[in-house]
Amino acid sequence: MSVPDWISNNYIEIFGAITGIIYVFLEIRQTIWLWPVGILTSAVYIWVFFTSKIYADMSLQGYYLAISFLGWYWWTKGTGHRAQGTELENNVVSGKKGQGEKEVLQVSRITLKTGLVLTCVFVLLYCSMWFILTRLTDSPVPVRDAFITSLSIVATWMLARKIYEHWYLWIVVNFVSAVLFLTRGLYPTVILYVVYGVMSFAGLVTWKKTVKTL
Repeated sequence: MSVPDWISNNYIEIFGAITGIIYVFLEIRQTIWLWPVGILTSAVYIWVFFTSKIYADMSLQGYYLAISFLGWYWWTKGTGHRAQGTELENNVVSGKKGQGEKEVLQVSRITLKTGLVLTCVFVLLYCSMWFILTRLTDSPVPVRDAFITSLSIVATWMLARKIYEHWYLWIVVNFVSAVLFLTRGLYPTVILYVVYGVMSFAGLVTWKKTVKTL
């Protein structure tokens, strides 16, 4: 098959891979535009994973769509945190409110309680998805599909809350996903997830500089 023919047959997946790379770049930069780009990427990959019979990951993209709107709201409204060490903070403490001031969502570290809850959520999701994929679908990769999907759900929620440790989860998800998609012949997506994995390390370094100090 010639390169033009291959591109013609896989242009939707290629487009999704490109928007996916843009998404992670915006995530590293903590730019709120990551959310609309993520919505577009998820919509594309719902189709890609459906045609490849990777059903749990297809469902995961639907979750991404929903959490993207929620994350967009949280990042805009700054739910739960306030910028520190700025004139804004001093005005808030003193009861003053300057023109155009608003709370912003800061990068924070995960707490023990949150970590335990998310671990339980992951185990419950994994067992449920593994059972469904094994018993109710013709998925050829139920174990890996369930693992990737469950861990991604937890990581995306952590991203929406700007929890620093979500990058560690993405490192695992991205490289396990690259192996899975390689076995399914989704080569543009393999490249995408390898790039995701490398960029996840960059995200660790970049976000650490802005972690909220308690």
